[in-house]
Amino acid sequence: MNKVPLSCEVCGSRNYNVHKTSDQKTRLQLKKFCPRCNAHTLHKESK
Repeated sequence: MNKVPLSCEVCGSRNYNVHKTSDQKTRLQLKKFCPRCNAHTLHKESK
């Protein structure tokens, strides 16, 4: 398992760190709450 940061699609802030298994080849995309935007937005895995 690796910890990967998730960044907000709207403002670009890195709000969350989640565990990702090594067998997943695609980038994570989750809908999470962004405190900076004050809304639920799409968060993508960033490197």
